[in-house]
Amino acid sequence: MSTSPRRTALDALHRSLGATMTDFAGWDMPLRYASERDEHTAVRTRAGLFDLSHMGEITVTGAQAAALLDHALVGNIGGVGVGRARYTMICREDGGILDDLIVYRLGEQEYMVVANASNAQVVLDALTERAAGFDAEVRDDRDAYALIAVQGPESPGILKSLTDADLDGLKYYAGLPGTVAGVPALIARTGYTGEDGFELFTAPEHAERLWRALTEAGAPVGLIPCGLSCRDTLRLEAGMPLYGHELTTALTPFDAGLGRVVKFEKEGDFVGREALQAAAERAATAPPRRLVGLVAQGRRVPRAGMSVVAGGTVVGEVTSGAPSPTLGKPIAMAYVDAAYAEAGTSGVGVDIRGTHEPYDVVALPFYKRQK
Repeated sequence: MSTSPRRTALDALHRSLGATMTDFAGWDMPLRYASERDEHTAVRTRAGLFDLSHMGEITVTGAQAAALLDHALVGNIGGVGVGRARYTMICREDGGILDDLIVYRLGEQEYMVVANASNAQVVLDALTERAAGFDAEVRDDRDAYALIAVQGPESPGILKSLTDADLDGLKYYAGLPGTVAGVPALIARTGYTGEDGFELFTAPEHAERLWRALTEAGAPVGLIPCGLSCRDTLRLEAGMPLYGHELTTALTPFDAGLGRVVKFEKEGDFVGREALQAAAERAATAPPRRLVGLVAQGRRVPRAGMSVVAGGTVVGEVTSGAPSPTLGKPIAMAYVDAAYAEAGTSGVGVDIRGTHEPYDVVALPFYKRQK
């Protein structure tokens, strides 16, 4: 069996643009094209173009598709209107997070579940197993889609020049079928950067045409191609969790401060309900640790796994850290003991190779765009 990484439909194009490629979740993906900082700044101030074709699309259809998803996931998926999307999670019976997801309702009996690349097979297997007894089909559609994202304040204008779809009427976390640059696509107003933007699901054979059209349309306003590296700093500034860092099977949604995605009021049982109710009660009374933001007073950059310290005692752990191009300082997300979780708490540091570097505790997100 081959162990070489998979390549997206845009692989040759990335290489022609001089991208630095990296193995990510079994895919060969562009890490950066030139300067990570320039790519980050382009998305914050103008627009950036991303290949996200490594994400895992799973289609669920049938008379009981909604009932299956309500049973399999923690959210109220049956309550999602056609053309809308919802952020949700799939958990184990013990409440541990298997993955965080976006679910699009494409029709009365058709949904598309989008999983993280690293967890796509896990989610597919879990949904398939949980579909037993439901009049619904779970289909692996990972090879049926390429996914291109255009993100940043200039993205609505760029996309409007290529489609007659009603982008003004397209709300955040909604999607509609349309044609972009003559290519059929599902146009979704979602993203992972903290900026306005769109994700375009299309057939792999149309991906290069769509990418080139977006590149040409965006050139006058400064759109540039962007890799996974700046995607990580953008989502970190926006306080968005990354699976394997802020989210793991060892944590429930309540541990991660995302208990709002769990809908106990929906009809019927769902996988993990009992464990999640217990987790909700614990979180309400005595949360062991809370996810916070940390901003460096100095210049040393924290990394995942480093200890958060106070008074010489370990009080938490960094889950993600990087220099923030927008703030001009190193930042991190970390789980810390509740006693040290309030914004403005003093005396908190990060143990960076034996030195306790001082950090300010702040509320997440670090960055919020102006509406």
